[in-house]
Amino acid sequence: MRFEVASVDSLIIYFGKTIDADTAKDVRRVFFTLKEANLPGITELIPSYTSLLISYDFINFSYEQICKEIQVALEIVSYLDTEMSTRDMLLPVYYGSDVGLDLEELAISKNLSVQDVIDIHSQRTYFVYAIGFAPGFPYMGEVDERIASARLANPRAKVPKGSVGIADTQTAVYPRLSPGGWQIIGRTPVLMFDTSYEGFSYFRVGDKVKFEPISKEEFLKLGGEL
Repeated sequence: MRFEVASVDSLIIYFGKTIDADTAKDVRRVFFTLKEANLPGITELIPSYTSLLISYDFINFSYEQICKEIQVALEIVSYLDTEMSTRDMLLPVYYGSDVGLDLEELAISKNLSVQDVIDIHSQRTYFVYAIGFAPGFPYMGEVDERIASARLANPRAKVPKGSVGIADTQTAVYPRLSPGGWQIIGRTPVLMFDTSYEGFSYFRVGDKVKFEPISKEEFLKLGGEL
């Protein structure tokens, strides 16, 4: 682990330089351990693929004090079993050309059929590595290299709520109508952000997610919007 100052009231811990399962597991272990430790002075923990951003009360705690508190906590508190904090989640997704705005072009660019893209995307289990960009926006990985694709050269001004997208080796769901440049391949009727959820987010860091293809009729019956 490498500690660095991020801002006047935050620090960042780096666990590696590459996105992989082992690095992500280390991030989750420390995240859950510090969350359980509930250290005074720490106001927010934000995990990502290879790092953990920690905000703290800089009025009453110095950077050196917070670093020491964190290191002591990690030494005296056994790392939690991250699997205990992991949920297996199944997310229904309608993969159709009317909602999958880039589905057909992505299939053509990868020399695959539309059904191939759907099968490849929905057969893999993804980890939620971080929640960010917008409240409830889950960053998940890793996408099969056969359908991994760069962001759009010209991002859209409006991406519909519930849109499921791909960017490089990541996949995600837009929690609300917003600008975005991810390649959109489907849409879910499930709300990603709601004040009734714990932390307001449907997904949590560490969740394991599988996408379940559903028909347009099922999508609409579950409350989906076209």
